[in-house]
Amino acid sequence: MVRHEQRTLIGVVLDEDSELSLKDLARACGIHAERLVEMVEEGLLEPRGRAPESWRFSGPELERARTALRLQRDLGINLAGAAMVVELLEELRRLRRRVRALERHLNL
Repeated sequence: MVRHEQRTLIGVVLDEDSELSLKDLARACGIHAERLVEMVEEGLLEPRGRAPESWRFSGPELERARTALRLQRDLGINLAGAAMVVELLEELRRLRRRVRALERHLNL
């Protein structure tokens, strides 16, 4: 007899108004908090709050951290390089949104 295991996935949608502590963000990324502190020092992440114990990160910061971690893992890019690539990817997304908006405006 074949036994089928059933799994339930539970997720949370994070947006700009969502807040994660340093511990929560580290858990969501599957890394130690020290790596996130390095990302903050590199300028990749910009938490609200003065000290690591009081830092709060927005939903988009989680995406930035995960993207940087994938770049480091998959391509062997150092943290400074990953930060630059993340910035360029975000700029590319902004420009694409702008082009689409201009195209919609011109097609009116």
